Amino acid sequence: MGQERILVVEDDKHIAKLLKYNLEKAGFACFTAEDGEAAVKFLSGKQVDLVILDIMLPKMDGFEACRLIKQDAKLKDIPIIMLTAKGEEVDRVVGLELGADDYVVKPFSPRELILRIKAILKRGAAQQPPQEELIKKGDLAIDIPRHKVMVSGKEIELTPMEFKLLVTLLERAGRVQPRDRLLSDVWDMHSGVYTRTVDTHIKRLREKLGKSGSLIETVRGLGYRFKIQP
Repeated sequence: MGQERILVVEDDKHIAKLLKYNLEKAGFACFTAEDGEAAVKFLSGKQVDLVILDIMLPKMDGFEACRLIKQDAKLKDIPIIMLTAKGEEVDRVVGLELGADDYVVKPFSPRELILRIKAILKRGAAQQPPQEELIKKGDLAIDIPRHKVMVSGKEIELTPMEFKLLVTLLERAGRVQPRDRLLSDVWDMHSGVYTRTVDTHIKRLREKLGKSGSLIETVRGLGYRFKIQP
């Protein structure tokens, strides 16, 4: 397997330089772009394995760049990690809704970012489809091979990570899934890495599922559980 290639889209030259140094030190090939427009243009001509995308960018912001990447049939499967400002929960939710795989809050530890990158790349290489192809729970139906989710006959658009999280919870219906377990099994991250990724995805997933979102229960102090239908 060749050297994995990462595109860093960041207009702050100091941060871009720091990321490039640490990524190359970790064994990745690293390229940089200063705005979303340049990033989309770069991706149309060169293949990369993952994109680190800042939200606040000149010319074209990270949201628009993410949207264009995920709408392009040739680029949509490239994992995206978004960089967000501290405390901007709405930014993270919007980024995940557009199809980003994860987010990292500034200021961040380069070590933590590299751990997340490795986890996402490992997950993509080793992902295995669930054994059961069609899952039905009440008004909720999931077509595994086609990555389609239906609620009361209406298709719901989920990001790849939302889909994987939902399938994982469904396959373990009735059993409490601690955040650390979900973080490990869905995101392939170590529990020592602090992240609110699980909570943010659960919140967004419930919203998208509408009335069926209530099937995902919060078990206070423990984690989440998919309710078994009577």
